[in-house]
Order: sequence, then structure tokens, then C-alpha cells
Amino acid sequence: MSQGDLLHVVTADDISDRRRLFGRAIVWGSALVVALVAALQTAQHMGYADFGFQTWRPVLYAYIFWAACLCWSQVLIRGEHGKRTLFVLPAALFVVSLTVFPLLFGLVIAFSNWNLSSPLGRQFNGLDNVRQMWADPFYWNALRNMVWYTLAILVEYVIAFALALLLNSEIRARKFFRVAFLLPLMLSPVAVSWMIGKSMLEIRFGPVARFARWLGWDNPSFFGSPEVARFTIMLLDAWTFIPFMMIMILAGLQAIPKELTEAAKVDGAGPWKSFWEVTFPLMLPVSITAILIRIIFKLKLADIIINLTAGGPGGATDSVTSFIFREYRDRSNVGYGTLLAMVYLVIIIIAMTILMKVADRFARPRT
Repeated sequence: MSQGDLLHVVTADDISDRRRLFGRAIVWGSALVVALVAALQTAQHMGYADFGFQTWRPVLYAYIFWAACLCWSQVLIRGEHGKRTLFVLPAALFVVSLTVFPLLFGLVIAFSNWNLSSPLGRQFNGLDNVRQMWADPFYWNALRNMVWYTLAILVEYVIAFALALLLNSEIRARKFFRVAFLLPLMLSPVAVSWMIGKSMLEIRFGPVARFARWLGWDNPSFFGSPEVARFTIMLLDAWTFIPFMMIMILAGLQAIPKELTEAAKVDGAGPWKSFWEVTFPLMLPVSITAILIRIIFKLKLADIIINLTAGGPGGATDSVTSFIFREYRDRSNVGYGTLLAMVYLVIIIIAMTILMKVADRFARPRT
């Protein structure tokens, strides 16, 4: 082994048992300090005692103290290997503080009655918010709408795949059409909702509404009935994000070796059979990735609905995100809105975990 290679070798340190014991002691001791401060803060927050903690800042200071002790203990217990850990551990602890603490605070709010218009402030109400959610028809309607909005991705995928096949073929002005089809993706959904929904689809003076009246539709209201309004929102959202799926599928099509399609032609396979036997199986990993990412975007659908219908008519077009937004903005119901968001988060985690496990069987490249 050369001298240069020795620079990258970390030898085992001669660490005494007393040093390891001291390292573990400072970790557990600082953890007990955090638990004690958190318990005291919680007791004061619930009104059982008054320790002078007006905010949660003591818990933050205790957490920083525990993080410093944890980093120090890695060096004491593991020596040089612990020093290597210090390159990653502080960043990991910082990320944990940005995710765990807000999540815990959100859980506290979710089981509280906190209306910003009430002078009483936040009060713990147990499972009252859960009972309200269980009996809330508007929330369950928003969940049903999300099922329909998400199923529309299958249609979006078919259109995106067809456009990708078209742009991958030898057509005239192919580069121009590639740029033109990407233009909707460059626009903000808020801009799309105002430019098309509020202008072109306006019932009195919008050009699309005038054209519909010319065709014989007496009252071309695109947002008056629940079914038409939902379909219009699906259409606008699809127009915005189909280019995203299209560009991913187009990249996958261009990565397929031409020798495979040429070999299929030599074997006598027609265009349709070549697509189903060669192109589509090879595109499964890219297709599933595009669909999963599109589902993530769809689960956050809110901006188009808020700008166009505000959930109307009668909450018929609400997504879960737009309904939670209106709980915060219109009703100032922070506690109930936070519970709905937490429940929706759990539903998303479960659904995406199942989808990714199912997709893993089909996303493996086929040769």
C-alpha cells in the first residue's frame, strides 16, 4: 500500500472503557434534560403549573444542548470514526429539528379548539375535531374529488405518451412543436386559472363562451354545475401538467436504442406490435416514474380551484388542499384545519407507500 493510500485509512483508536462510559453518560444525561424541560413546558402549557416558561424557547435551547452533547459523544466513543460522523450529524440534526418539531406542534394544534376570531385563544378539546371531521360531508366530498382528480392522470398519461411519440417521430418543425407544447408548463397554475378560467371561459364576454352559444349552448356556464366545473378544472390542470409527463416520456423514447426497433421490423412486426412488444415494455420504468411524480403534484391541487371556483358550487369542486385552505382563511379555524391536514398527510403516506411497492414490480428495466 502506498503512502497516499494510508491517508484514507482510519485506524481503530485505543479508547478506554471510562471514556466510552462518559460519552454515553453525557448523551443520556442531556436527553433527560430535554425530556425534563419538555415535560415542564407541557405542564405549564396545560395549566398544571407555572414555571415561568412563556414560550417553547427553553425546549429549543435544551435540544441544541443535547445535539452538541451527541456530537461530542461520537468523538469520545468512536474516536476518528466519530469525527467523520460530525461531517453529517449536525446537518441531520438540523433537518430533524425542521421536521419533527413542527410536526409535534401541529399534532398539539390538531387536538385543540383554536379559532383566530375567538378571544379565548387555543384550548385543548380532545377528540372533538376528529368527531367533527367524521361528520363533515364537505371533507369527505373533497376526498372523493381527489380520487377523481387523481384517476384523470391515466388519461393525461395516454395523451402525454401520444404527444411524445409524435415528437419523437420524423415530422416537420419538430423542434418548434417541442417548444410550443412545453409552453403550458412554463406558466403558473394561477396565471392559467386567470388567463383561461377567468377570461376565456367567462360566461358573458369570454370567447369560448361566445363560441359555445354560437354552437347552440344557451347558458355556457363552465362553473355553474358540479360535473361541468370538475371537468373544467381537470382540463385546465391537465393542460398545465401534460407537458411535464410528455417531456419525461420523450426523454425515455430517445434513450431506446434504434437497433431494437429496427430488429422488430426485420422480424416482421408492424408499428402497433412493435410498440406493444418493444417500446411500451421498455418505457415502463419511465412511465411509472412520471405517473408517480404527477400524482404527487395532483395531491397538492389547490391554486386553480381557489382562483376559479373557491370550491364551489357548494363545495362540489373542492380538493382536500383547497378545503383546508378555506378552513384557515374563511373560517379562521386553525385547530380543525390542522387536524384535516394531518389526516390527509397520513392518507398520502399510506397511499404513496402502497403505490411505490406495487410500481416497484413494474419499474424494473426489461431486457
